[in-house]
Amino acid sequence: MSILFENINKQKEIVTFTKHEQIVNAILNAIESKALKRGDRLPSINKMVAEIGFARKTIVKAYEDLKGRGIVESKNFKGYYIADVNTNTKLRVALLLFAFHSFQEDFYNTFRKELGKKYIINVFFHHNNIDVFKDILTRISGRYGMYVVAPIQTKEAGLLLKNIPSEKLLVIDRHIPLPGDYSYIAQEFEDATYNQLKKLLPEIKKYKKFILFFKEDTDNPLGVFNAFNKFIQEFNIKAKVEREYKKGSVAKNNLYFFISDNYLWEILRDSKLKNYIIGEDIGVLAHNDNAVKEIIFGGITTISTDFKKMALESANFIKFREPTRKIMPSELIHRNSL
Repeated sequence: MSILFENINKQKEIVTFTKHEQIVNAILNAIESKALKRGDRLPSINKMVAEIGFARKTIVKAYEDLKGRGIVESKNFKGYYIADVNTNTKLRVALLLFAFHSFQEDFYNTFRKELGKKYIINVFFHHNNIDVFKDILTRISGRYGMYVVAPIQTKEAGLLLKNIPSEKLLVIDRHIPLPGDYSYIAQEFEDATYNQLKKLLPEIKKYKKFILFFKEDTDNPLGVFNAFNKFIQEFNIKAKVEREYKKGSVAKNNLYFFISDNYLWEILRDSKLKNYIIGEDIGVLAHNDNAVKEIIFGGITTISTDFKKMALESANFIKFREPTRKIMPSELIHRNSL
């Protein structure tokens, strides 16, 4: 380890670097010169204190910085080790999503492009399953410099997220109450959906029945369900909530409202088979806009947040680490399906 200590002493001569930056740069230089290789053990905190005279918290901060880049890993009671020799990495980011829906694909692609190649992004999916959610967080705990999480909206999920330091956590998509100072860029569903439905009142009243497809045991937001019920009661709309769509059951003069896309594609297919005209014979309204909905059948009307903008703001949080608490607005994108 004498070469590492020599590197640190050389770094001390660069007065523009903080002490923790001097340690980080010395370790990176030692890796680049091949004095440190993957699997090599770094000096213990006590050894570093004795050799270079820096405070323990300074050394810990340097090691944690390198852990965040994936270059260093810690093993319980065994110390710190070189895990990766790619010194160009700025940060390792864990991105935990519900599933790879089209709108979340839009989020990922924009997020990936904005951060660039020096950021390593590993993507995980929990599929709204709390056991999967817990297992993923357990496996990735302490291995990343930043955690970007679309959470399950339950108390248990909140308790699990509390174990991540607030400065390393960004909650996206769904808001979840957490104690302390944490950042989020999320949607609000209930008021946003209700307000957009009111704008569509004249079109909605053209149809005999307004049907929402909603499953309470999935990632369908409860806020959409609440907004739907509030709206139909206030304006005396004949309506119904269905858990699933039965093949071939699409009927004229109904307006169908979708949160996820699975049943949307089935109804559009069945409508084509029956020669129904979308926007005349039946109405279609969906959550979460994407390029396909913009194009098919003359365009599907959507209530949606801008996932690309959410991704850009999330990437900026990762790069600049400025705390943020933001609810993304939802927009009504009116097309020919109503």
